[in-house]
Amino acid sequence: MTLPGTMIRRCRQALFRWKVADVTTPRLTGGNLLMRTLILRRLLLREIISEETPYVGVLLPPSVGGLIINAAITMAKQTVVNLNYTLDNSTLNACIRRTGLKYVLTSRKVFEKLNYQLNAHIVYLEDLREQLSLRDKLAAFVGAYLTPARMLERQLGVDQIDPEDVMTVIFTSGSTGMPKGVRLTYRNIESNVVAIEQVVHLRRNDTLLGILPFFHSFGYTLTLWAVLGHDIRGVFHFTPLDARTIGKLCRNHGVNILFATATFLRSYLKRCSKEDFHRLEIVVTGAEKLPIPLIDAFEKKFGLRPVEGYGTTELSPLVSVNTPPTRSTGTEVDLKEGTIGRTVPQVQAKIVHPETFKPLPVGEEGMLMVSGPNVMKDYLDEPEKTAEAIRDGWYVTGDIAKIDGDGFITITGRVSRFSKIGGEMVPHVRIEEALYNIIGQKEDEPVRAVVAAVADERKGERLIVVHTALDQTPDEICQALAAAGLSNLWIPSPDSFVHVDSLPILGTGKLDLRGVAEIARQRLADKT
Repeated sequence: MTLPGTMIRRCRQALFRWKVADVTTPRLTGGNLLMRTLILRRLLLREIISEETPYVGVLLPPSVGGLIINAAITMAKQTVVNLNYTLDNSTLNACIRRTGLKYVLTSRKVFEKLNYQLNAHIVYLEDLREQLSLRDKLAAFVGAYLTPARMLERQLGVDQIDPEDVMTVIFTSGSTGMPKGVRLTYRNIESNVVAIEQVVHLRRNDTLLGILPFFHSFGYTLTLWAVLGHDIRGVFHFTPLDARTIGKLCRNHGVNILFATATFLRSYLKRCSKEDFHRLEIVVTGAEKLPIPLIDAFEKKFGLRPVEGYGTTELSPLVSVNTPPTRSTGTEVDLKEGTIGRTVPQVQAKIVHPETFKPLPVGEEGMLMVSGPNVMKDYLDEPEKTAEAIRDGWYVTGDIAKIDGDGFITITGRVSRFSKIGGEMVPHVRIEEALYNIIGQKEDEPVRAVVAAVADERKGERLIVVHTALDQTPDEICQALAAAGLSNLWIPSPDSFVHVDSLPILGTGKLDLRGVAEIARQRLADKT
């Protein structure tokens, strides 16, 4: 059974129980959610979708409306492309060109705020609603409430979906370069939806908070389709940064599952009350490292310890996760703080030499490789990059990691965060570790300095430190790095420090490394 068929059954299970809600939408029952999805599907098939529109764009934040649109497009057996509304206009249009999008669905209220000039036909949901007829409502009502689930699947044609068909195109974050279009199949997404239930052990009375954007695989798979694919409830909010509203939503709807990033947890730690999160049982973070001091601080205020998982867009995204203590069911160790957990069912991981790709022994650092049903189909129209990323069915993550004897994975660095200076590979992360000791960077506070690199005619590359306000001067920091024993090649020159008011952050909460590198290049060009 594909995910659209699973959604039909989950909505039927919650036919008269509330299933989804957000700040502007009253609680919708499973029956009402399914009926609205079927109505929108009819409108899309009549007004927009044709054989010439295999990809349909969506430009909406996490919300009940965004969820229904995604479900309706999928029910119509089209490929959905959730566009990243945190990108600049030119990059977003590059994504539109890559997918050949003719239509982008949005709301007038959202689009006016974004102020884009997109090279596609903009379809406002408010205008679609005007095309709604009584016949549409009656047909959707019969389908949602009266037609047997198996018969409804046949009527919609979703029982004929090939698991290898492309379900969505999700563009990578672009943190290190131009976003790539990752084509994920029904099998890819479904494997993750099943896996999260097997690891977290979801229950019927669970309520999940959906704050991660649907243009990110974390939000698309593990909030949107986890809610539609399981008999749980979902509460959505358009931005993860609105901590006070999020706290109120959690308190009013009894949210007990939160998927977020470490950056967002810091915000909730400051702005949410203990009463807001009094029902929380599960907090899982991804996209960036979860520091132990942040775990301690979160537990001290809210009474539970967050756990860390790991994934990438190309892996749908989930690869591994620590089991939350409140959902641990076995006697074996299923949580090790400081790691990203063990691989989820059906997913395998191995460590290889970054250059030779030969397998390395247990406990030794090397390139992390992943295989399983979650590995993407390909990069859209980029066969060479696809061939580089997938070797014999194993995805090359680009992350340096080690796996212990119990199967727990620890990320120690990233291949792309190295510079080749004077013929030597210089790791940015190791320099940052020494730098943080000098400036007093705490693990539970926002990052204040990042190491980047720019081209250099003499040495190949030049190290740059992009930073916010620091107590020490560049000269003092460089002297301290030398005193810490760093090689001269690893120490940036005093004139390679770039001060900024704030470091760029992506909509997903991750540090925008591409933006940091661009700041470094621009500032040095200005100096020259």
